[in-house]
Amino acid sequence: MASGKRYDNATKSFDREEAFAASEALALSKNLATAKFDETIELVCRLGVDPKKAEEMIRGTVALPSGTGRDVRVAVFAQGEAALQAKEAGADIVGDTDLAEQIEKGTFDFDIAIATPEMMPVVGKLGRVLGPRGLMPNPKTGTVTDNVAKAVKEFKGGMVEYRTDKFGNIQVAIVNASFDEASLLANFETVIEELQRVKPSGAKGKYIKKVVVSSTMGPGIKIDENNL
Repeated sequence: MASGKRYDNATKSFDREEAFAASEALALSKNLATAKFDETIELVCRLGVDPKKAEEMIRGTVALPSGTGRDVRVAVFAQGEAALQAKEAGADIVGDTDLAEQIEKGTFDFDIAIATPEMMPVVGKLGRVLGPRGLMPNPKTGTVTDNVAKAVKEFKGGMVEYRTDKFGNIQVAIVNASFDEASLLANFETVIEELQRVKPSGAKGKYIKKVVVSSTMGPGIKIDENNL
């Protein structure tokens, strides 16, 4: 958790118990991002789902209309023509068994891993190291695909992954704080719409139970989930 004089001052600048409209919370979070680097605005949602039930385990990807403002490093497991297409599309790392060997040795210089279906027997052996880091390719997130070039361009261009943790929370980095308020709001609304779209049919009671946004070094700011 962030701490220090800057953080303490930020927490005193607004009522932490108040639930703001989305546009107000995002603007406040942006204004409180005063670190010397370009902080990320993150969204956390508590959903009314039971992640222990497979049918209520939410996972997928969503394309952010304003992009993320971050340089996403993409690794691709592919061979032959697919490998060439991945390189041409801008993949940072492309390989097959050689890439798997690097990862087994502890090299994780990437944010997203994509694989062709034929490479999954190789990638599958890396589950114990990629899985805990959230880097395991999965068809549900579009990271296991024959069209690796398309996937590379999408993740480089602002596609982000979301999934519930064991408590039913979803955390998504939606954009850099340097973006204007309209871009912040557009990305926020897109993620919320996506979460509402994938609501499990078996989810009972209130679905979006809590929504908070914060900058990397800033305090959490509550959003009124009843007005989304």
